[in-house]
Amino acid sequence: MFSSLSPVTKRNIVKIVPFGLIWLALGLIFMFIEYVAIGDFNNVSTTAIRVNPEILAFASIAVTMLGLLIGVIEVVWLNKTLSSKSFTIKLVYKLVFYLVFLFLVILVTFPIAASMELETGLFDQRVWAKYVAYLTSMTNLSTFVQMSVSLFACLFYAEISENIGQNVLLNFFTGKYHQPVEEKRVFMFLDMKSSTTIAEQLGHITYFKLLKEYYNTLTHAIIKHGGEVYQYIGDEIVISWPFEKGLQNQNCVRSFLAMKQDLENRSAYFQKTFGVIPTFKVGIHAGLVTTGEIGALKKEIIFTGDVLNTTARIQALCNELGVDNLISKELADQLPDTDSLSFESMGTHDLKGKIASIELVTMFDF
Repeated sequence: MFSSLSPVTKRNIVKIVPFGLIWLALGLIFMFIEYVAIGDFNNVSTTAIRVNPEILAFASIAVTMLGLLIGVIEVVWLNKTLSSKSFTIKLVYKLVFYLVFLFLVILVTFPIAASMELETGLFDQRVWAKYVAYLTSMTNLSTFVQMSVSLFACLFYAEISENIGQNVLLNFFTGKYHQPVEEKRVFMFLDMKSSTTIAEQLGHITYFKLLKEYYNTLTHAIIKHGGEVYQYIGDEIVISWPFEKGLQNQNCVRSFLAMKQDLENRSAYFQKTFGVIPTFKVGIHAGLVTTGEIGALKKEIIFTGDVLNTTARIQALCNELGVDNLISKELADQLPDTDSLSFESMGTHDLKGKIASIELVTMFDF
């Protein structure tokens, strides 16, 4: 079932699930610390909920669902709304928003837990007497502090994930590339056309703002077609796919067409805002790379292999051959057949630094 979901939906789910896991893990840790501190859950304050198996199950489900709900708010809405803010400003805004949200959650969930503990109806007078006592007690403050810690941990995770990449963070945690691994991948080198001229025309600050909008415009198509941004290098993006995912549904070439269309759809905005409409060229190739963690002062997961140099050289030929895309014939022959794409041979070329020549094709969309 998960495999049938779109790459965008999969990515959102993978980003949201850790929120629930963080809340569940920290909730259980706080409960264990409380148990050790007081020696017995039966010794808790009269304003607190005494834990039994039923309430433990309810609390575990509740904090997990709360974490997932915060994940949905964060990934689907709030993070996009605050995307233009700095890391610190975003963190402060989010903390204020979520603390108000959590206060409202406490107002709703405490009466339910109290009615379960007292084994009575939700509207029993004893439930609400305990509720009022709880709101003015240290227990309430303790709960609020615990939820704030869980919230901060989630927001910190979200910001780190956003800055270094979800897949990179996941791979660091799982240790997938702690030891070098050989794998076959598809690479796309995407470079803005006439970037030097545009930079001189706009000036450094305005050019940087254009780059930011340019990258934002291309991002949706990359995600939609299962691509992973490996590096941003000035005005160049290096995008990668595991080999099978890159071939599936022609993702590696469809992403180029989708990015091109998305940029054309925003051409009026770029013309009005910056006075230029950016365009790009790409080179696409596949091959074996060695993947692993590297670095002492700063850890990174990097790819090494001849395929990266070859893909860069392929892209560099776009201007010479007068096209906006070049694909190695070897890769094009392995793509699933389709009636909506056509490939035209651009001949065999010698690439700088390579002994063997390589045949290239360019792609057209009907």
